[in-house]
Amino acid sequence: MPSISNSTQNNRVDGLQEREAGREGLPPMTRDKQFGWLLVITGVVGWLASGALVLEKLEVLKDPNHVTACDINPWVSCGAVMQTWQSSVFGFPNMFIGIVAFAVVITTGVAVLAGAKFARWYWLGLQAGVTLGFAFVVWLWSQALYTIHILCPFCMVVWAAMIPLFVWVTARNITHGVIKVPAGPARIVGDSGWIITALLYVAVIATIFFAFIQVFIGTSGY
Repeated sequence: MPSISNSTQNNRVDGLQEREAGREGLPPMTRDKQFGWLLVITGVVGWLASGALVLEKLEVLKDPNHVTACDINPWVSCGAVMQTWQSSVFGFPNMFIGIVAFAVVITTGVAVLAGAKFARWYWLGLQAGVTLGFAFVVWLWSQALYTIHILCPFCMVVWAAMIPLFVWVTARNITHGVIKVPAGPARIVGDSGWIITALLYVAVIATIFFAFIQVFIGTSGY
């Protein structure tokens, strides 16, 4: 007669095998290793861009005539964008939000790579944060193109980092059941993550081109 301890051990092994099989059935980018690296890479890129903006903002505060590293022409200038109210929507420079938010993303990515498991409420919280961040970036992008009419290169790096971050956090949460979606659509979302990301990049590039078409075709007078 098998012992209780052996039976328990066998159940644990079976459970581990089932979980491993479940992971193998997930789209590659939603598995822990790949997803963890995505969080780390996008987090580091966004954090460095936000950090560069913080340093430039401090220089501008010390010297209003400071020329930032990305002041290229009248249409590409971090310094000019920093002078607008949109750069401090909540009463302090927006880039400080990025410093804190991307640090959380990096920490989460490192923890996932180390094998940490988070409760559903944590993933829902991360989803809420990333979604709000993406919505805020979309608003800033629209302001830069259609109201301010000036591009900030470091801000654009943050935009570039937020797109795959938002897409893959959402895809990961859908395929892992954090966000309840039927299996069929969930699989489609997981398999289409990079296509969605590419389409968003194309949309951003297209809107920039048409918003600044007079610059690109040389009729701006500059």
